[in-house]
Amino acid sequence: MNRIGLIAVSALMALLVAMSMLFVVDQRNFAVVYALGEIKEVIAEPGLKFKLPPPLQNVIFIDRRTQTLDSPETRPVFTAEKQSLVIDWLVKWRITEPRQFIRNTGVDLRNAEARLSPIVQAALNEEVTKRTVRAMLSTERDKVMQGVMQRLSDDAKNFGIEIVDVRIKRVDFASTITESVYRRMESERKRVANELRSEGAADGEKIRADADRQREVILAGAYREAQKVKGDGDAKASAIYAESFGRDPQFAQFYRSLEAYRSSFRSKSDVLVVDPSSEFFRVMRNGSVGGK
Repeated sequence: MNRIGLIAVSALMALLVAMSMLFVVDQRNFAVVYALGEIKEVIAEPGLKFKLPPPLQNVIFIDRRTQTLDSPETRPVFTAEKQSLVIDWLVKWRITEPRQFIRNTGVDLRNAEARLSPIVQAALNEEVTKRTVRAMLSTERDKVMQGVMQRLSDDAKNFGIEIVDVRIKRVDFASTITESVYRRMESERKRVANELRSEGAADGEKIRADADRQREVILAGAYREAQKVKGDGDAKASAIYAESFGRDPQFAQFYRSLEAYRSSFRSKSDVLVVDPSSEFFRVMRNGSVGGK
């Protein structure tokens, strides 16, 4: 039993040693083999690999994929016009020389990002100070990103990394300048609104004046036509009266007396109403005015 147990233990130990000598390299990582604390080999090819058992050799894996570094904090940058801008940026980078990367920053990617951030910010400041606000906002943003990328290329080689891309995410004024710009825009909008209101009021007065003028013209024309129609009617009435009075002068004299009598009263209620069937009108129709 002791011999069988010894064999089993030996086999188990041999299996553990064999397992410690095997490791798998993923295509997304670099495998760095250490021998007594020194870098012995960097393996980039994926697959099953062999090494000496610990503590003779150890393996550390480093991510070889493209990393993203965002601006850690927002700092104002001054343009050529001494205007303060707030710029957010990001940098795409990846490890190309694992040995040099480990010597400079270690195996932790956060150390590399902490050392790379001030370098990116300094390169960005140098590019921005050469340009105006208008250039930064519209015309030369691509040139700024290209300039920053060129400046970073040489410094990145010292870290064993490669700068893949540099992008500016946001360009804005500082909070104090933003507030003043907003107030200026607000006052400008108010000024334009007041101008539009005044122009509208002036146009309204013109329209009302033109409408009043047209109203007066229309009323004058209507009054003129009414007077003309009235004059024609009076002329025809006079002609009819003249013709009627010419036929019966006695009745004409009576009608004038009746009109004079009617006009002497103040109101219509005082006018004498005569029944046409009365004796008076019967006598008038018979041709005599006097009584029996």
